[in-house]
Amino acid sequence: MRLAEDLQVKGKRVLVRSDLNVPLDGSSITDDGRIRASLPLLRSLAEQGAKVVVTAHLGRPKGTANPAFSLAPVVRRLEELLGRPVRFARDVVGPDAQSSVAELREGGVLVLENVRFEAAETSKDDAVRGAFGDRLAAFGELYVNDAFGAVHRKHASVYDVALRLPHAAGPLVAAEVDVLRRLEVEPERPYVVVLGGSKVSDKIQVIAALLPKVDKLLVGGGMCFTFLKAQGHDVGSSLLEDEMLEQSRTLLESGKIVLPVDVVAATAFSADAEHDVVDADKIPADRMGLDIGPRSVALFSEALAGARTVFWNGPMGVFEMAPYAEGTRGVAEAVASLKGALTVVGGGDSAAAVRALGIGEDRFSHISTGGGASLEHLEGKVLPGLSVLEDQQ
Repeated sequence: MRLAEDLQVKGKRVLVRSDLNVPLDGSSITDDGRIRASLPLLRSLAEQGAKVVVTAHLGRPKGTANPAFSLAPVVRRLEELLGRPVRFARDVVGPDAQSSVAELREGGVLVLENVRFEAAETSKDDAVRGAFGDRLAAFGELYVNDAFGAVHRKHASVYDVALRLPHAAGPLVAAEVDVLRRLEVEPERPYVVVLGGSKVSDKIQVIAALLPKVDKLLVGGGMCFTFLKAQGHDVGSSLLEDEMLEQSRTLLESGKIVLPVDVVAATAFSADAEHDVVDADKIPADRMGLDIGPRSVALFSEALAGARTVFWNGPMGVFEMAPYAEGTRGVAEAVASLKGALTVVGGGDSAAAVRALGIGEDRFSHISTGGGASLEHLEGKVLPGLSVLEDQQ
């Protein structure tokens, strides 16, 4: 892939696909990590005299202009962090966007409204999506994709625009590809993967793809209860996917999967609920597991000790609630404490947990902005937004 740093951008309109999909509480940003990650490219382009036009999405507005998903609060935070004015177009390819692009000066930065306000952005019809890609591409002379978290989508702003403009990969995309290839091609051993999150079904394919390649695979979060049930254990009212039990049993036959031995079980999904640490194979019928317990943290830490390559995706519990955050904290500390190892934190929730729990991001080799795209890459899938960048034209 050609890199953004190889482009001659002075005086040129550069259309940048950024990942500004941050979590919001109303209009308040609860984690600005993705905005911060986008800064180096945008700052570099502006300082080189480019006319920077940014397109990005926020949430899933399903092709309609929903004010709850407006990028307005994101643009305000971006302007603060970037330290220079950022103009905001109140539509995607409409009159305000057109006039704003026409008025953009060298070194200026413009953000278009949520690209997913346009139904054509995500259309399965190549002609419909391509026509929208034409309108977006008209705003740029060059295209840079710096949104690795979207490259697994065949969307207009990710795929079709790159077919229409000279293109390059931004630093986030380039770094992500480099790290993922290090995980995939002869990783230094021992290689340990830690997976959490809610559902086995979300990660069944990546588990199947990773098991032949890893030395150990540690499973926490809500997804662990389906595995525990597959072993014949009672999981109370914990999150459970009955339809995944047979596949979970098959995966357990590898002998590489390590499950929690104790969990924090609560009477309700609430920070105020009564909760206790119980054995993972004896969860009371009226309780749900919301975090891995201290013995599990010790077990996982022991499994991580001495690892030379670690990929961690998904929290160990409901870390947003203080009573159920210690499992994630303990595993994060175990990964962060490894010396000389390649330690990759993948997925928005994991990265958010690292920041929320006050664990320094610089203690890890790489904090991924990829999420689902990273998992699909590790599964061996072709990612449209990457493949279209790889022709170097």
